[in-house]
Amino acid sequence: MENALTLSAILNKAGCNYLVYDLSRRVTEIPNAQFEAVENNHQPYPFPIQQQAQLGIAFWQAGQEPWIWFLKMPLDERGLLNQAALGDFIQFVAQAMGATLDKTPSEAEREKLANNPYTFSPSDDKKAMFHARLTVCLQQPASQYYDHAQHYTGGELGWEQWQGVGLQGLADLCARMGKHDNLPRLKKALSNMPDTPKYALLGCLEHCELPDSLASRLDEQIDTLLADTEIDLFLLTAHVRALSGADRNRLSVRIQNLLSKVELGHKELLIAIAGRCWHVLDEPELLDRFLVSVAACDDAKFFRQIVADLVMIPELRPQLLGLLHGNASPTLLNAVNELQKTVKSNND
Repeated sequence: MENALTLSAILNKAGCNYLVYDLSRRVTEIPNAQFEAVENNHQPYPFPIQQQAQLGIAFWQAGQEPWIWFLKMPLDERGLLNQAALGDFIQFVAQAMGATLDKTPSEAEREKLANNPYTFSPSDDKKAMFHARLTVCLQQPASQYYDHAQHYTGGELGWEQWQGVGLQGLADLCARMGKHDNLPRLKKALSNMPDTPKYALLGCLEHCELPDSLASRLDEQIDTLLADTEIDLFLLTAHVRALSGADRNRLSVRIQNLLSKVELGHKELLIAIAGRCWHVLDEPELLDRFLVSVAACDDAKFFRQIVADLVMIPELRPQLLGLLHGNASPTLLNAVNELQKTVKSNND
C-alpha cells in the first residue's frame, strides 16, 4: 500500500517541482520516480552510508526560488527507509509550516523546521557541488565566484594566486566542464596548481562523471605520485577519489593496481575506495581482493565497519553475503582467520 505520508506526496499535493540528490557518497541525482519508490519501501536506498540516507532536496513552485532541505534518514538492516523517522520528520514539517508547502516560509518557520534531528550540514565540497548541479538543472547562472575560478584555472592569474578562488566557483566550473572551454582549464589546472587548491578541485571532481581526457590526466598524475620514493598517501587518495567518475574499466584497472601494492594498504586509501569507488567492487574478484587488503590492516573493528557499510549497498549485498558465507577465496579466508586470531590473542 502506498504511504500517503511521504515527502514526495506532500510536494506533489502542494504543486511543487522538486529535485533529489544523494549526498551520502557522491553527489548523485535520484530520479523522482526512484525517490518515491524508496519512500514507499518498494526498493532499498541506492547509496547508503553508515546505515543512513543523506539527501539534498530542492523544491519550488513556478516563479519562486527553490527551498532546500539537507536531510539524513536512518535505514533498517535491509537498507529500507525507516518509516517512523520519515513520519517524524513530516510531523516537524506540519508543525512548522502547516498542512501544505504552497507558500514561501517565513524566517520563523524556517528556523522552526531546521530545529529537528533529521537535518544536517553536508561537507563543504558536497554542498558546493549540490548547489552547482542544481543551478545547471534549473538553467540558472553560476555563482559570483565562477568567473574568477575560470580565470585562475586558465592560468591567467598565476598559479600561486589561488587564495581568492572560491570553492563554489570551482564546483560551478566542474558542473559545467562541457561548456565555456572549461575542460581544457581543468586539465591545465590539475597539471599546474599547488596542492592546497588542488585538494579543493579534486574534492569537487569526486562528484562528477569524467570525460576520458580528464580521467587520463588524473591517471597520469596517480602514476607520477606512485613513482615518488616517498608517496604522498593523502594526495594519492584525493586523486583516487576524484577518479571515481571515470569510465568503469579505467577505474577497475586502477583499483586493481593499487590493491596489488601491499605498501599502499592504508586505511585512508581503503576508505576512499569503499566510499567513492564502491560501484566497481561488484566484480567478485576485485571485492575479494579489496577485503583481503582491509583484513591485512589487522584491525577487526575497521574490517567490521567496512563490511557493515558495503553490505547495505544494494548492488554489493549479494556478493558480499556470498563471500562471508563460504564463497571467499582461500586468501581472503586465511586473512580473516588471521585477523580473528589476533583479536583472540589480544583478548586473552
